[in-house]
Amino acid sequence: MDTAVFKEVQMNDFDVVVVGSGTGGQTAAYDLRDAGLKVAVVEKRDRPGGTCALYGCQPKKWYGEVAETIARSRHLEGKGITLLPDADWSQIRLQKNEFTSGIPVGTVNGFTDAGITFLKGEGRFLSEDTLNVDGKSVKAGYFILAAGARPMSLPVAGSGNIVTSNDFLDLETLPQRIVFVGGGFISFEFAHFAARLGSKNQKITILEVQDRPLGPFDAEMVDLLVVASREAGIEVRTGVQIDSIEKQASALCIVTGQGETLFADLIVNGAGRIPDLDKIALDAGGVDYSRRGITVDAGMRTSNPRVFAVGDCAATVQLARVADYEGHVAARNVLAKLRGGPEMTIDYGAVPSMLFTYPQYGMVGETEDALKQQDLPYRKSFGKNLNWPTYRRVGMKHAAYKILVGADNQILGAHILSDYASGLINTLKQAMINGTTVEELYWQNIMSPYPTRESDLIYMLKPFL
Repeated sequence: MDTAVFKEVQMNDFDVVVVGSGTGGQTAAYDLRDAGLKVAVVEKRDRPGGTCALYGCQPKKWYGEVAETIARSRHLEGKGITLLPDADWSQIRLQKNEFTSGIPVGTVNGFTDAGITFLKGEGRFLSEDTLNVDGKSVKAGYFILAAGARPMSLPVAGSGNIVTSNDFLDLETLPQRIVFVGGGFISFEFAHFAARLGSKNQKITILEVQDRPLGPFDAEMVDLLVVASREAGIEVRTGVQIDSIEKQASALCIVTGQGETLFADLIVNGAGRIPDLDKIALDAGGVDYSRRGITVDAGMRTSNPRVFAVGDCAATVQLARVADYEGHVAARNVLAKLRGGPEMTIDYGAVPSMLFTYPQYGMVGETEDALKQQDLPYRKSFGKNLNWPTYRRVGMKHAAYKILVGADNQILGAHILSDYASGLINTLKQAMINGTTVEELYWQNIMSPYPTRESDLIYMLKPFL
């Protein structure tokens, strides 16, 4: 960094310093600058902008959109589609890279144009009110930690032969035999991309050490997604412990705890991401944390009253829109401390989650197992392998839904397996936020545009009337 900039930093302390330039950090920084505060953003990575924009939500959808189109075409073969499309992975990668290449410069320019100071370097706490940024002290009244997450390392001999999800999105071509380690979000989405965008002889395997994949999702709905995945050419294996990975002349060799040997051309770490906290020196900043991330309350406050935490580095929900909301909450509460006024909290009870597989799996609220464990009374409307006209027309055999309703007739949880699950889940999410009963939601949706997946919602709700 330019020495002159650091001299200015030392002479002029900030109202707020944000650590991390991802979506949550940006949201907080812009809110605070709009309110007239003196704000700086610290970023250690060479490419500012955050995981969502560079390695997650946005870039993966370049592959997902094409994969969905091909999947729909395959489902419609013999139903009007006579010539199936081919995919060109390298073309998709080119389009993706054209999009992501401008994000780092655009991020920094956006800060500069808004009057936010951008500090390139690694931020470490020296005390509860001071950061060290590449050897220089930076003081602030408040800090907002938005340090993000990094791919989880795998304690496996030969783990150097495994690529990250970031690497997968930047492959020049797709190899024929791909193994995804871990049965979570990343593995399922990327496996579905590869199944539609790879060669006809593609061999794709997901290995999960637990007895079921996608642990946070509803077990019954996950079973249905696994069946759909297998029919798409994705083998899902559970209870598999990997002992070692060896590089051979023409393949990678995976040795399991059961003594089995599997061969692959590419092994992808799909075990998820963990908070990137190792070098922030949280102890020096008086900030409590655990393996899940920085401990925060509903106002994003940490154990240090000067410090807030948002996004993937906080022990909350690792989703981009959640990070945005948390950024708004943290900024509002900093302003409340400085100027008075109402404080703000976040409620995670109606946070939707989406798997961009095909079919998509969307959920919001509780799973059925969670309600049973809490001994909460509920009613259920459930259907699988739906034969409704909306799905018959597109040849989708594995569409399903599950809606869970409490004693007050309000939705406790909803789960959708469909090609437009996101739209349905958003409607159900809004009903949960507004406290809408299932009867009210039924009548509100009778006049939905017809015939659409959204109009099918009344069939899902009718059993509750």
